[in-house]
Amino acid sequence: MSLILSYIGRKGCVIAGDKRRIAYFGNKSSREKLEEELYDGTIKNDEELQKRASDMGITLKISDDACKVRGSGEVVVGEVSFRSPFETKRRRIYGTTNGYQIVEISGSNISKMEKGESSIVVFGNKKTKEMANSIIKEKWENKTSLKGISELFEEVMVEVSLLTPSVSTGHDVFIKHPKLDKKAAQKLLRETIIRDVKLLQKWREKLQNDLLEKAESIKIASKILTEGEIGRVIMVDDNHVEVILGKGVQAFDLKWKPLAKSGDRILMYADEPIDVVVGDQAVIENENLCLKRNNSPLRCDVILCKID
Repeated sequence: MSLILSYIGRKGCVIAGDKRRIAYFGNKSSREKLEEELYDGTIKNDEELQKRASDMGITLKISDDACKVRGSGEVVVGEVSFRSPFETKRRRIYGTTNGYQIVEISGSNISKMEKGESSIVVFGNKKTKEMANSIIKEKWENKTSLKGISELFEEVMVEVSLLTPSVSTGHDVFIKHPKLDKKAAQKLLRETIIRDVKLLQKWREKLQNDLLEKAESIKIASKILTEGEIGRVIMVDDNHVEVILGKGVQAFDLKWKPLAKSGDRILMYADEPIDVVVGDQAVIENENLCLKRNNSPLRCDVILCKID
């Protein structure tokens, strides 16, 4: 779902990338069929794509705000990704003056790498690569300046976007031209890749921890008390009511951090004077926190759950 064009030479490098992202929702076999028709060039424009998706019962979410190419210091970087149910695979090109490296990353581990000194590299599906290479070959005309190459790449992006809805009309372009020999170029690229992979590892670790925390929060949320005994009143001070939590009852703050467990004390409040004495039972009845003896309302600043 991408088109990325890269030029790497002795004067510098240029990279251009489209911004389209398409998400498919619907039957798996229908999604695969639609993607096949999109990639082989059967579907020519956005209108045909929307109509074909509708005919096949597929819902599309199309956005043109993806950042597929970027600058990183004196290096340009382009990435295409492939998502499976179990893993995300990334293919990246890193380029600078006199050098490039192409790496394939599975998860946050490098699985394959190749490098060179000068080249024109195109990332995309088979059809978009054929289109782009054909236009570049036709219009190259011994391009020698980085500005001229960037203008050609922009022209290629626009022309390909008119032939397939897999590529957006909008695009990003970066030019870098540091003074580097071949050895220094490969050293800079290697350092940039190592730094990026480490950042990716940290990002994946944080994402995994966030998902685990969310899963735990959902698990606890499913046990919020909506009916039953909370505990017994052990102290009354004006409108402050101290309650000792009953068996299996726990209290959490609003960020799902545990505050008190069975046998611990929590503070509840009455908004107006009520008839409450030590030994009264605090309960939730009809989803309302109150005293069991006389239904006098109470409130608290915690989440009460029943934990087995």
